[in-house]
Amino acid sequence: MDGQETLPAQHQNQQPGREQDMNPQPIYLASTYRAADKLAGKVAIITGGDSGIGRAVAVHYALEGAHVALVYLNEDEDANKTLAEVASHGGQAIALAGDVADAGFCQHIVDEVIAKWGRLDILVNNAGEQHPEKNLEDLDQSTWEQTFRTNIFAMFQLTKVALAHLQPGSSIINTSSITAYKGNPMLLDYSSTKGAITSFTRSLSINLAPKGIRVNGVAPGPIWTPLIPSTFSAEKVATFGSDTPMGRPGQPSEVAPAFVYLASNDASYVTGQMLHVNGGSVVNG
Repeated sequence: MDGQETLPAQHQNQQPGREQDMNPQPIYLASTYRAADKLAGKVAIITGGDSGIGRAVAVHYALEGAHVALVYLNEDEDANKTLAEVASHGGQAIALAGDVADAGFCQHIVDEVIAKWGRLDILVNNAGEQHPEKNLEDLDQSTWEQTFRTNIFAMFQLTKVALAHLQPGSSIINTSSITAYKGNPMLLDYSSTKGAITSFTRSLSINLAPKGIRVNGVAPGPIWTPLIPSTFSAEKVATFGSDTPMGRPGQPSEVAPAFVYLASNDASYVTGQMLHVNGGSVVNG
């Protein structure tokens, strides 16, 4: 099973990756998905919302009746496509471009959402980056710090300013990763931040439980998103996901329903938990 070809070999020479250059195109919404107004009237912020898991979550949230603020770095074409997808499903969305590692931009995000819709109910901390290296000695400190600033510092900063507007019944959902549980020898920076995210999620859930704000996370396995061809070699991409029990990578459409569940009233008694959408890997965490 490990090493079999699952995708055409490909690589993109810049981060963040561009969805429009991927082959095949990721699937963001399954034809079998049936919405039920689970998030009607709610307002959500989704970082990394232009493509990948973030786009899938935005589309699913729109289908469920939520208004969505898409936060992204600089992938304007991908963000515009996501806005169009949300609109095609009858949803309302705005797009905000900037670096979530900047605390001032995090404040701007929340200010814009409150000015637009007057409330905030769901915060999805999903933005992330990674820089594969075979040896720790080859991972320079500036790259290490950049990954931490994007993946976990930003989560702290945005959550902190969002809390002023979250009410009882609100939900915070953080994207962790299977690498937080299994490790990855080439993703030392990424795996370390995902471990921090898992601990942050668990601790914050206890801290905010008295306020009625739920905090959970999703820990995806190998999912076909722009992050993959933009960080791995063409040869690595060609066998991406082949080492899972299911023998293939997952699609964003297979992850997004977990974010719907955690944001909805169906998960009213769920906090401090990680949902593992990973193709069958048992991680016991």
